[in-house]
Amino acid sequence: MTYIVNTLGNLIHQTAFLSLTWGNYLMILVAFVFLYLAIAKDFEPLLLVPIAFGMLLVNIYPDIMARPSGGSPGGLLYYFFTLDEWAILPSLIFMGVGAMTDFGPLIANPMSFLLGAAAQFGIFAAYFGAIALGFNGKAAAAISIIGGADGPTSIFLCSKLGQTELLGPIAVAAYSYMSLVPIIQPPIMKALTTDAERKIKMEQLRPVSKLERILFPIVVTVVVCMILPTTAPLVGMLMLGNLFRECGVVRQLTETASNALMYIVVILLGTSVGATTSAEAFLNVTTLKIVALGLIAFSFGTAAGCLFGKLMCVVTGGKVNPLIGSAGVSAVPMAARVSQKVGSEYDPTNFLLMHAMGPNVAGVIGTAVVAGVFMAVFGIV
Repeated sequence: MTYIVNTLGNLIHQTAFLSLTWGNYLMILVAFVFLYLAIAKDFEPLLLVPIAFGMLLVNIYPDIMARPSGGSPGGLLYYFFTLDEWAILPSLIFMGVGAMTDFGPLIANPMSFLLGAAAQFGIFAAYFGAIALGFNGKAAAAISIIGGADGPTSIFLCSKLGQTELLGPIAVAAYSYMSLVPIIQPPIMKALTTDAERKIKMEQLRPVSKLERILFPIVVTVVVCMILPTTAPLVGMLMLGNLFRECGVVRQLTETASNALMYIVVILLGTSVGATTSAEAFLNVTTLKIVALGLIAFSFGTAAGCLFGKLMCVVTGGKVNPLIGSAGVSAVPMAARVSQKVGSEYDPTNFLLMHAMGPNVAGVIGTAVVAGVFMAVFGIV
């Protein structure tokens, strides 16, 4: 009888119920909310499902993120996260994005670069906001990139600036806001545009030749990386993926980069990012500041893109729909889809998606360039 009682006692003490804190239960609840949004509401499930599940795992079994010590191996997701810290996964994500994305709308309408640049205003707004809240320069720079709605670049810059203790909250905030684009952006877009502006139909984009499509990634790589060499891992991989897509002679590499490799990397990156949200690491004032600054930055970026779109609308005599300016943030292609969705609410025959893809792609390049500027400012080589 004593043996049975001891065995049952050991089993009970091995369960997670007795070791979890209220914070763990709160984070588990947040994970459930994220899973609901991903599965029931279809809010970017490719991002939210692995992030939410990583969040769930680490708050039930914290040792899954344990660092190696005293000869004992680390937890499974610790090794996934190490690939984030080394900037390997963010760079591979960029290659996959390049292989999946049509840069034609940006080539056909170079003015899209201006909309992509305008949306980076949110980054600088968050930078000065972080300084005001007491963060040092490097930490403020790492936090501010959230405003570009670009998870891989946020992770990349955070690692390069040596702010690994902030990497978890920054990455979770960046990817969460990327996933919540359909919720965050529409109210801002509607508040800053009129009904007449939202109904503007833009002229069909000109055809882009195969030669232009091949030269574009090569020229961008040379120009950007010569000016800001530290952007080579991101910009270089983005343009390499796009060159795979456009050159037409490496179909197998294109398919691998845009499908199998991309999805493998998303699994590793998503679960490891989610696993940084243990209650002990995530539920503190610093994290709350980062999450708030990220939302402010993303909102400012969306607003700046829309306002610059309104300016372009005036300058071109009403030929530019300001809604495409909100796509200047880097969330590809989610932000472009939101521009299309909001526009179609007011005129179902209005097709803005391809026009919005120009600023959207420009935003990806723009956020990487801003990251390079920050690295140059802080002397990172």
